[in-house]
Amino acid sequence: MASRKVGVLTFHRSINYGSYWQARALVEGLRARGLDAELMDYHCDAVSRAEIGCALQPELPRRTPRRFLGSYAAKVRRFAGAVSKLPLSQRFSLHEPRRAADYDAIIVGSDEVWNFRHPWLGSKSIFFGDELSAERLVSYAASFGNHDARHGIHPDWARRLNRFSSISVRDGNSWHLVNDGLGRKPAIVLDPCLQFLRPKPPDQGHTGSAAIVYGHGFPTWLQARVRRWADRRGVRLLSIGYLNEWADEQLLSVGPHEFADVMASARGVITNFFHGCVFAMLNGKPWLSSPSAYRSIKIPDLVALLGAEARVIDETTPQDIVNELLQTPVEPNVASRVEELRSRSDSFLDAALS
Repeated sequence: MASRKVGVLTFHRSINYGSYWQARALVEGLRARGLDAELMDYHCDAVSRAEIGCALQPELPRRTPRRFLGSYAAKVRRFAGAVSKLPLSQRFSLHEPRRAADYDAIIVGSDEVWNFRHPWLGSKSIFFGDELSAERLVSYAASFGNHDARHGIHPDWARRLNRFSSISVRDGNSWHLVNDGLGRKPAIVLDPCLQFLRPKPPDQGHTGSAAIVYGHGFPTWLQARVRRWADRRGVRLLSIGYLNEWADEQLLSVGPHEFADVMASARGVITNFFHGCVFAMLNGKPWLSSPSAYRSIKIPDLVALLGAEARVIDETTPQDIVNELLQTPVEPNVASRVEELRSRSDSFLDAALS
């Protein structure tokens, strides 16, 4: 009997380590279940230009110093090479979903696929199921990103989402948006990286004794406290993927595979990105986060789901707490919660795809 054909619709070409890994983890996790799963490879010239522009200038209006542009360009090329090796559908236009292949099921998610505020992929109707050909629509670990539940969902979008036979989300904010807008209680499941990936054996080479800085736009108070911790303990700070000149070394050109290796080998992680927190917990690392404004909903919801609230700090957090967090691996209760949610997530997929 032929395997069921499943399309995965997500932000798989975003030049972002988390976007790459959640897309890869989900499609490979589905294929491990015996499904003929592939990433739906939509294309739009304007979106591609926006992605590359953001990758080269991630901190606008602060422009990237010219001497670092070559490293950022190398990062773009490495992402293109990594994505090209994923199981992809035949390419079709983002604006003509009807030209996509026919599927037994289409899974929308993970990532912030329903974020109306995303600067270039927000409110694209394809992610709400418009004009797609499938026996059933399912969402897995979908998110509304920084669209606050207090602002609700317009009835037109709610009507589209009601066509989904099964809905799951990855955070409390998205749960409230679906519950309040559709009158349906979605399942809360794990991000695919936590669901399907397993810790990599650490390589104690270049990064083994270093702490990783992942993100950008860190506040000066955090820079000072992390720098103080690192200097007192002789720990090098390596900034991965984004420029942080307060770190000791810039690893700006690494691709998604190298990112996973570095995170597995790190002594600790300082991040203001969602998947920085995810990879720190996946690998059991000491870590802390002060979420950026764009991630001020996603990260607090993640740590609340997993019982890791103490890892999110602010300007009132004293130096000794910062020191302790960067010396203490992931708490056992967090690992237990991840295992519990893996079981729940598997049950959701079993029911949604049966």
